[in-house]
Amino acid sequence: LIADDRPYAGWTYLSAALHSKNMDLLNTFELSLGVVGPASLAEETQTWVHEQIDSQDPQGWDNQLKNEPGLMLVWQRFWRILRHHFGGGGFAWDLIPHAGVSLGNVFTYANLGGEVRFGYNLPIDFGTSLIRPGGGTASPVGRQDPRLSSRSDVSLAFFAGVDGRAVARNLFLDGNTWQDSHSVDKNPLVADISAGVSLIYKRIKLTYTHVYRTEEFEDQDQAQVFGSISLAVTF
Repeated sequence: LIADDRPYAGWTYLSAALHSKNMDLLNTFELSLGVVGPASLAEETQTWVHEQIDSQDPQGWDNQLKNEPGLMLVWQRFWRILRHHFGGGGFAWDLIPHAGVSLGNVFTYANLGGEVRFGYNLPIDFGTSLIRPGGGTASPVGRQDPRLSSRSDVSLAFFAGVDGRAVARNLFLDGNTWQDSHSVDKNPLVADISAGVSLIYKRIKLTYTHVYRTEEFEDQDQAQVFGSISLAVTF
């Protein structure tokens, strides 16, 4: 057991989301159901991956969180505002603020943030989405989007964004809800600062996002820095 580090934990779940949107506004309602603990098969998954890449066996899973069903209800709202074109060459920029709430024994928080984009033939969607509650913002909402338009099917966009969260509960830091388990003292305010690039060709959107996440708990040595690659196909 590493007493001053976050608990070992796995989270296996299914999510169903309803997206209600028009050209300027997206509301997302999402329900996630799953399990945390040995039943998530996180230990077996990491062990198998380490075997495939000829890495040493992962240690510490004997100290993982205990089995617990997980439930999350999420609402997120996104706005497309301040879209501005430069000349007649297809270059533009826009701003996409967002706000939302997550409730449940896995995550309970309120969040607020936004994303600014600049590029050629900007997609008509609601920006970039990491693997997180209320994601899935990449689908087009207008016929002018390069994935649906016969005029141009190529887009290149650069973006930067921030998402701040006021966290009341994080199961992966606070530990099990109804059983004793390892835990750490979480920071109530956390932020993700991100930047990246997206490329659209015909109906395929490829996005790389580089993320700086501030310290999530008190004894954390340093902030997390990680990358995310997503591939979306419109059909």
